Amino acid sequence: MTQIQLSDAQSVILSAACARDDGAVFPVTTSLKGGAVGNVCKSLLKHGLVEEIEATDLNTVWRHDEERGPITLCATPLAYKTLGISDAPDAQDDDQPEPEATPQPVRRRSGTKQDALIEMLRAEGGATIDEIVAETRWQPHTVRGAMSGALKKKLSLEVTSEKVEGRGRVYKLNK
Repeated sequence: MTQIQLSDAQSVILSAACARDDGAVFPVTTSLKGGAVGNVCKSLLKHGLVEEIEATDLNTVWRHDEERGPITLCATPLAYKTLGISDAPDAQDDDQPEPEATPQPVRRRSGTKQDALIEMLRAEGGATIDEIVAETRWQPHTVRGAMSGALKKKLSLEVTSEKVEGRGRVYKLNK
């Protein structure tokens, strides 16, 4: 079976849904703009990671169907399996004990500049803007935007900074 590769936004939305008792996707906790939530949810539907069910709460409506009425989305057992969560609500069988499974981390595309940025910020001494610029070949304003937008807002990572003597402002990710 092929491992489903999830984008950062898909991972955040799916993880939040799997953390809820009912597996509901809505309300979405990430701050995606415009039609991004719709695009992410369509992709999750296509992969079978979420399914449409009838909405009981009007604040969680995904779309309206002429025959079924208000529709919402909830995580499927495949979503729990993809995220490495062993206690999926529908996947448990009381008669047979579930084998011990090592949870697999959500796969992000490796080798990207964002991945390099995260690794640099997780390093022991952190990284300065100039060091990140040299590694990624981004402009300084792009580095700052990636830290505040992609890392802080979309991935909910905590980026801290401090002034270090002889080095300047150093940025780090809190683990």
